[in-house]
Amino acid sequence: MDLFEYQGKLYFARFNIPVPSGEVANTVDEAVGAADRIGYPVVIKAQVQVGGRGKAGGIKLANNADEARFHASNILGMDIKGHVVRRLWVERASDIAKEYYASFTLDRSAKKYLGMLSARGGVDIEAVAAENPEDIAVIRINPVDGLDEATVKQWVTAAKLDAEAFDGAVSILLKLYDCFVNGDADLVEINPLILSQDGRVYALDAKVSLDDSAAYKHPEWDEYRGLEVIDEREKLAKEKGLQYIGLSGTVGIIANGAGLAMSTLDTVTQVGGSAANFLDIGGGANAEVVANALTVINTDHNVKSIFINIFGGVTRGEEVAKGIIEALNRVELKAPLVVRLDGTNADQGHKILAEQGAGRLQIAKTMLDGARKAVELAGGN
Repeated sequence: MDLFEYQGKLYFARFNIPVPSGEVANTVDEAVGAADRIGYPVVIKAQVQVGGRGKAGGIKLANNADEARFHASNILGMDIKGHVVRRLWVERASDIAKEYYASFTLDRSAKKYLGMLSARGGVDIEAVAAENPEDIAVIRINPVDGLDEATVKQWVTAAKLDAEAFDGAVSILLKLYDCFVNGDADLVEINPLILSQDGRVYALDAKVSLDDSAAYKHPEWDEYRGLEVIDEREKLAKEKGLQYIGLSGTVGIIANGAGLAMSTLDTVTQVGGSAANFLDIGGGANAEVVANALTVINTDHNVKSIFINIFGGVTRGEEVAKGIIEALNRVELKAPLVVRLDGTNADQGHKILAEQGAGRLQIAKTMLDGARKAVELAGGN
């Protein structure tokens, strides 16, 4: 679950991470009232879960009530990369001397926590990593050992942060790690972490992604859910018990098993297409599950073709084929369908698909063949 900036700052505050004073506002009058209470100058910030707010005009400085009203009026309702601004965060303006970057996330391949720190904050960290990777100091932390102050001091030194920021950065990084671990987050990021003109170090922005699997330990997270931006496709898939992630491509994908689903996405990309989703129906491919999967994909207007890629192991090929045919009888598809079926009793499954699915689907012999057919039907992208 991704938090808005203001929610992330409130979450940081629970772990004593210093942030600027601010208030959330849902109307122009609320924004002006908040600005009056905080004291000018203030910054009016659009609350959307997407980058590039500043360049889009979603972050503005206000020196008085008239400017606060003007900027709040312009920002509320603004569309920033498809995200409509419905609330604002009004905070005391900061007198910035230097900007840094800091984050903790998971390194699944190494089975460790990953910390990144850079003296180049306030910019796209991906661009820094691509152009000047030496400007990012990286540490990997064994969860059993944790992170101690001595290691953090070495890390700050390696990142070449300014001497005036050293003690403040060490303090914040230890608290940020506490937030990451004990706050059950998948990602905590501060960009920028700033050194103010008067020598204070604090978080000027906050990006927090919470681990949904830990929600049972945090009843207080319920307050975030009503404001969460949810992909309608993902919402429907969740209601139907499907493992689904919406993407922006044109080839809808259904596979049984996460590994096969990922391989299918890669193969579609390899042959020049783009996946509209990741959808894993698990070990079963009965009519109910397939119908649910097709229903979800059917709601995506960008989908131009659908590729079902099934490898039958315990589930026999003829049962999978019967499930697909029955699902087609339940769901009226808006896009052409390609099916690749392999594994146990695949020949019997192919016979059923050919006889009962004639005119409603195409059969592919291999995953590569199926991907090519699906990409061709989708118009090549």
